[in-house]
Amino acid sequence: MRKRGVTFKLFVMTVVCFLCFYGMIILSQLLLFDNFYQNQKTNRVEKQLKNFALSYAGEQSIGSTVSREAARFMLRNKTQLAIVTLDGKVKLDDPFQIKLKKDDGNLVVLPLSLFMSQYGDQLRALGIQAGDPLTIQGEGDMDDGSYSDQIYPVSIYKRGSIQVGDLTEGDLTTISGTVTEIILPDIKSIQRQGLLFEALEEWFPLSPARAEKLKRLEMLEEEWTDSWSGIRNTVIIQPAQQSAGNIDLLFTVTSLQEVSDTNEALRWFYLYLGIGGFALILILSLSFSKLVTRPLISLNKTAERMVHLDFSVQLPIRQNDELGSLSNSLFTMSQNLDVALRELKEANQQLVEDMEHKQRMEIVQQDFFANASHELKTPLSIIKGFAEGLQDRVSAGKQDHYVKVIIEESEKMETLVKDMLDLAKLESGTIKLRKTTFLLSELIENVLDKMVHLLEKKRLKAVIIPVNELPINADFGWMEQVVFNFVTNAIRHADEGSPITLYITGLERTTIFSIENKGEQIPEEQLGTIWERFYRAELSRNRQTGGTGLGLSIIQSILDKHGFHYRAENTADGVRFMVMIET
Repeated sequence: MRKRGVTFKLFVMTVVCFLCFYGMIILSQLLLFDNFYQNQKTNRVEKQLKNFALSYAGEQSIGSTVSREAARFMLRNKTQLAIVTLDGKVKLDDPFQIKLKKDDGNLVVLPLSLFMSQYGDQLRALGIQAGDPLTIQGEGDMDDGSYSDQIYPVSIYKRGSIQVGDLTEGDLTTISGTVTEIILPDIKSIQRQGLLFEALEEWFPLSPARAEKLKRLEMLEEEWTDSWSGIRNTVIIQPAQQSAGNIDLLFTVTSLQEVSDTNEALRWFYLYLGIGGFALILILSLSFSKLVTRPLISLNKTAERMVHLDFSVQLPIRQNDELGSLSNSLFTMSQNLDVALRELKEANQQLVEDMEHKQRMEIVQQDFFANASHELKTPLSIIKGFAEGLQDRVSAGKQDHYVKVIIEESEKMETLVKDMLDLAKLESGTIKLRKTTFLLSELIENVLDKMVHLLEKKRLKAVIIPVNELPINADFGWMEQVVFNFVTNAIRHADEGSPITLYITGLERTTIFSIENKGEQIPEEQLGTIWERFYRAELSRNRQTGGTGLGLSIIQSILDKHGFHYRAENTADGVRFMVMIET
């Protein structure tokens, strides 16, 4: 089964969450929005209608204050309002009006809702104000005894302006007068006033049940559908009892067509919004998932490297949050583990080296004791044998020879023991070099002066050839031992009467010291083993020419202690030893 990354999982989860939220909005709009919006609108109308009823109950008659409050109520709630009696007699059906004072002093009310539905913009353009003279043509209304005369205007003429309206109607009433009050709506369109009249005609006279409820000053709310247009409306009637005891009804008609239209528009809106929103959701989800998972992926890669003991961790993630804190902790832990692991490796390496060194030392000690016992066994046997001869009182002529042999073997044992002690000191690591600066040629001359008798014994001649000699920095005493052992080795293996040549060549930063002697060559396969303890080139191990077998081992230890490079090689007619001394 394919492993899904955290980026993919977070992306899918984010998309699902966004789609669920979007689906919840769509379902809520489809199933609940109509009722929610209708209840909200109805409750708002009811609340403000109650407030208007309280204000109306304190008024003695329908005057400017009531008209303005009614107009404000209609504009605020986008509804139609009429004030009627219990028997259906209209006292106020249009708060948007002009009050005109005729020349005889009588007031005439001009309802404007129907007129403004056709000529609203032109009427506003006239800019009518209180005090302006107007000439009105329209249809008259009877005086109700408690209200002023009403004329529903068909045309309105303001002196000095154009006439607004239509004069094609039949018999019309014409009046003139001065404007005392004008109330115009703040919106450009007015709902059809005829809807209010149709509702009044259908509801009045009131049924006994409705009348009884209203007499108890209880609000009446019912849904009503206009038979002509099929528009759903809500009719709310709020009774208001005035101080005189009579009950008037605040009759409102609120259209619910707006709710349906809004809901239909929202459906299309959400459809288009969903298409764009889905694309936006995909983009945002992908960006969000990458933004969150990028540091997680980086931390996972770091952890995977740490699993394989790779602590070369990059700098921590610079974020001031939990991921940044985790990255800093991981970075610190990686550094600490890296240091601890490095120290552990060094300690382990040192332990391995110590163990190997211990094993080598054990082997060396075993070989050393085996070789030492072998080397000491021969002179001790000789000394013992000649000492026993003296004890048995050999003839007087042989006593001097016995004593001479014992002394020679004792000197060889002394030399062997001295070489063994020197080698033990060098290999113990306790020797500290005391370096000084000197000329190697002067040291060689001092050594050759001490060995003149050995050279003369084999009729050998030592020649020193310095070329651009430079001073060297080394331990004078131990370097003297190196030269002494090299010359001793050359004397032993040089052909009688041949020269021993010592070269000192100074280069830019190196002095090369070499010593050559003519004689038997060293087998090529043994050039690497001549530095071992008790090595002798003579297979017969002739002690007269082979020495102790520790000279070259001592040279090796001293040169290694100084850090100088060295090697042995065969020449055309002998052997050459070379030492490269860093200056």
